[in-house]
Amino acid sequence: MNYVVIALLGALAAVLSNMGVAVFNDGLRPIVPEYMEGRMDKKAIVATSFAMSFGLVVGYGIPVSIAASIILIHSILLGTDIIGTWAPRSKNGVMIAGAAGALYGVGLVAGLQFIVDLFAMLPVNFLGSLSQVSAPVTAAFAIFPALVVAYQFGYKNGMITFIISFLVRQIAMYFGKFTLGTASISLNPEGMALLTGMIILLVYATREKQDKTAASIDLTSIFADRVKKIKKNLPILAVMGGLIAAATSLTIVAGDPISLNLMAEGKLAEGGLAALARAIGFVPLVATTAITTGVYAPAGMTFVFVVGFFVTNPFLAFILGAIIMAVEILLLEVISKGLDKFPGIKKAGDNIRTAMTKVLEVALLLGGLLSAYAMAQALGLYIVIGLYVLNKTSKKPIVEMAIGPVGAIATGIIINILYLVGLYQIPA
Repeated sequence: MNYVVIALLGALAAVLSNMGVAVFNDGLRPIVPEYMEGRMDKKAIVATSFAMSFGLVVGYGIPVSIAASIILIHSILLGTDIIGTWAPRSKNGVMIAGAAGALYGVGLVAGLQFIVDLFAMLPVNFLGSLSQVSAPVTAAFAIFPALVVAYQFGYKNGMITFIISFLVRQIAMYFGKFTLGTASISLNPEGMALLTGMIILLVYATREKQDKTAASIDLTSIFADRVKKIKKNLPILAVMGGLIAAATSLTIVAGDPISLNLMAEGKLAEGGLAALARAIGFVPLVATTAITTGVYAPAGMTFVFVVGFFVTNPFLAFILGAIIMAVEILLLEVISKGLDKFPGIKKAGDNIRTAMTKVLEVALLLGGLLSAYAMAQALGLYIVIGLYVLNKTSKKPIVEMAIGPVGAIATGIIINILYLVGLYQIPA
């Protein structure tokens, strides 16, 4: 089942990229129409796609995936962006892209399992310590709404949001257990803190109304043909959404490092809340770029991941994911007009992505340090901190979110090499 779903997901994503219907990389989406409409040649689009996506796959997607033993969706969909643009633009090209995308998806799943099995065979087994990478993420993921409020509405309001979320977290921890008949219900502290923070953020954001004296631009009227193109491809995009929801339901993939690490710990409800918060942040970006370019995202506004977290049956998740994707596309004009009426929510979208990135950078770096320390104490800290500071001097640095997982994996490999040459001993 896992291999079938991932093969179909990889194949369809590559085909959508090849046809110029949908690409995952936000930066590539505005460039695709330039190629599809003849203003950019094949070599240029292939080079651009590769330059934008390959480094993120190798330096970010794969290390985070290995650390959690679950595939970060970036590893698949950034790769299929490259495959789709590389394949010829023809009927044969569609078939080539589909076949290559399927093999790529299957290869990622099989390769990830192979790497995990290989690590388990090493003389110094560090897989148990590698799980420490996710520990700070689980604790910190509920903080980002307060950071969003601070970015958008000032430090004081951000601190108020943080304190209220903190108090709700503690109340849920000590008084969040209920019994209804024979059922026992326990409120998750981090989940309640996140929910509280998001509610406060939305209250602040909706209070910021549109400036009635400012000129209003109706994007859906200006780019009516491009919106029509997206709606024309609704059926195939709906299938794509269904496949992503099914793959998430099977715990093969996750849409971001926060929900991925929560999934790895079996905390699906909390992961679903994190995925929901992220999806809210992506609504303005995906809706705006889709309307102006006529190119959608294979994961849409990422609500399909939320479906996968809360629906454990992959067949039902597929159906609901397809419906969610279809509804998103049908409501594009409505969403665009709504964002114009509530500019605070539109701004919050950008700030949510920025805040999640900042929280993840700190949490994953700390997780990498904890993991490396569990493996090799001071030596582990030496390696991770060294990689972190030296990465800042590199001409082609890897994204900071990946330093923690990369450093932890590097520590595990290095201590095995040192053990083989007699320069490291396994602690008693």
